[in-house]
Amino acid sequence: MIEVKKTGVLLAPSGLEFENEGVLNPGILRDGDCVHIFYRAVRNGNFSSIGYCKLDGPLTVAERWDKPFMVPEFDYESQGIEDARIVKIDDLFYMTYTGYDGTNARGALATSKNLWHLEKQGIIVPPITYSEFVYLAESTGKVNENYYRNHKFYYQDADPEKKMMLWDKNVIFFPRKINDKLVFLHRIRPGIQIVSVHNLKEITREFWENYFLNMQENIVMDPIFPHESSYIGGGCPPIETEHGWLLIYHGVEETIRGRVYSACAALLDLNDPSKEIARLPYPLFSPEYEWELIGEVNNVCFPTGTALFGNTLFIYYGAADSLIACASVNLPDLVDELLTNTSKMNNEK
Repeated sequence: MIEVKKTGVLLAPSGLEFENEGVLNPGILRDGDCVHIFYRAVRNGNFSSIGYCKLDGPLTVAERWDKPFMVPEFDYESQGIEDARIVKIDDLFYMTYTGYDGTNARGALATSKNLWHLEKQGIIVPPITYSEFVYLAESTGKVNENYYRNHKFYYQDADPEKKMMLWDKNVIFFPRKINDKLVFLHRIRPGIQIVSVHNLKEITREFWENYFLNMQENIVMDPIFPHESSYIGGGCPPIETEHGWLLIYHGVEETIRGRVYSACAALLDLNDPSKEIARLPYPLFSPEYEWELIGEVNNVCFPTGTALFGNTLFIYYGAADSLIACASVNLPDLVDELLTNTSKMNNEK
């Protein structure tokens, strides 16, 4: 098994009003010797914004803002901007996040040429209801039936007529174009799916209808191991290695002590990342310390960003939905370990 070193809690709530309930799930961008952190800041009542701090090296806090970096402005994010991820592609920064309106949680995008002044592009995931999704995906007759086992979530007994959109979260761009296309991962439970387009303007309602009619072709990974048996979702922006794209993602298992969120690892094909090359058959790391086991949500290690210093990959994650922590691994060793666990099916598409 790969050796993982946990360095402990990196960031805790400051006591300021905008983050008095918790800090978690940071978007990470390395810039020279510093690391920019765009973290989810939660205030009382579960209202989220994005906070900012800067690290000197991988672990030393050098600057922390006393006000949010980004706040809700539109109806689709009225109760929260959550779980940012950020990459730079060519000369443009892409920050994806979850917009929460109190009912629906869906992936959104903001872009910037200078990092500090982001322009919100709106929701970029399917503008359809769960029932519409089921109708389209089910018509192919080939998709994992677990995609249809969410009725109790979408149609709650207390308000069965309440219209809920399809929850599609964990939108994460690859850090460069692949075959001249922008590529991003997204998550409709229980698996991870992929989108590849020349231009984001291609992503229309008609695009998504055709996408779901060919749903199986767009699934990158579905759960296969016990530690991810409930569902999986993208975590950190993929990291390019000579052997493939390293994907640090999260897996969720239902246990007698509730759901357990673990950090997991896989390799995707460099030229066609819809193909899985390898996957660890065990968690990369799981909750074990008090600050991961007990919090706003117990038993959570939720990875959302990385920074590479030499051969050491620092993985930043939300701990128990209350704090931000960090773990590190040797990148070459992790890739070697993955290559000993190549996928037997090799994503037969």
